[in-house]
Amino acid sequence: MVKVLICDLVGLRLDAAGRPDPSEVAAHIKARGGLFHPGAAPGAYDPARVNFYYQPDLASEAELLAAAGEGAYDAVIAAATILPEATRFRLGGVRIGAGTGNMRSASWGGGSGVGGQAVLMNTPGSNARATAQMAMKAVLSVLPDLPVDTLHDLVLAGRFDTRRDLVRYPTEKLEGMGFAVLGFGNIGAEVARLAQAFGMRVGVYARPRHRERIEAAGFRYAETPEAAAQGARVLSVHVGLGPVDAAGRAANAGLVGEAVLAALAPSAVVVNYDRGEVVDVPALFAAMQSGQVRHGFIDADLFLDAEGQPFGPLAPYLEPARQLQGRLRLLPHVAADTDHPSRVEGAIRAVDQILDAIANRRVRNLVGDLPEGYEPAAP
Repeated sequence: MVKVLICDLVGLRLDAAGRPDPSEVAAHIKARGGLFHPGAAPGAYDPARVNFYYQPDLASEAELLAAAGEGAYDAVIAAATILPEATRFRLGGVRIGAGTGNMRSASWGGGSGVGGQAVLMNTPGSNARATAQMAMKAVLSVLPDLPVDTLHDLVLAGRFDTRRDLVRYPTEKLEGMGFAVLGFGNIGAEVARLAQAFGMRVGVYARPRHRERIEAAGFRYAETPEAAAQGARVLSVHVGLGPVDAAGRAANAGLVGEAVLAALAPSAVVVNYDRGEVVDVPALFAAMQSGQVRHGFIDADLFLDAEGQPFGPLAPYLEPARQLQGRLRLLPHVAADTDHPSRVEGAIRAVDQILDAIANRRVRNLVGDLPEGYEPAAP
């Protein structure tokens, strides 16, 4: 008997009772021969089938350890939920979406998937367009910097004359502005294409193996984040957390720091719809106080503990956002997750991948090491 924990939402549309509806993924699990349980349902299982237990309300470390700290589940599917190191899943885990920094179980060696005995996978690309479009929505809300709400109010109040007042609201077009993209995975590549469509000059920092593809697409390749940011009016981050060391620090934590922010053009826009830790928060706050960065947009996980206190990667941004009075806009990691079809697609892919790994020992979208006894799935 195999038990799989699903600890994040797999449907974002509401059902008749006003609750997020997992029925599409539940139906797919049934079609694949599995059994879907809406909740922990202790003792409810079919020993001849793979049993999926849907518990999207698990959030805190204490809740997750109580549910899965002793190997109660054989595998896990997660999206934003941070799985503590002490959770155990002997057959592996799948992260819905790209990046696996939240998949910290020691079963597969943490978020990098290096070490451990279980397999770690993700579903890259399933939410790339949704995330990229939300990143561009953030940019377009402030560039070109025409104050449309102010002008609307003036027109309705009868206080605007086009002949006389137009000169008071100069702006700049997007064409020719520099746009720096850090990372060239599915999301970074899509953001670069969207910026290019607006006539912006796109520079991309990524690993050298991507250089040929970046330049073939008409983008400037940059060997360092600082080189990508040089003179850019917009910076958009899509590198993920990267491998986590023995001390628990991710390789890309603080990647966007003082040097990168100083390389931008004055009054720049910074968009981090990636992982909150990738940006050095004190450095961003200082840059925004000085005017070097005019607008910031952050989308990162935020949770509430039993006392209602916020924690997670978005929490360090809360006080700076209060002080910056609207110039630093925060989203609770919903840029990709507000798109119902993308979440369902990613969840269905996760189900298929975990079933293939369990039944056939085949692994698709491997992250980190391939454990003994498994083989890569055919492309």
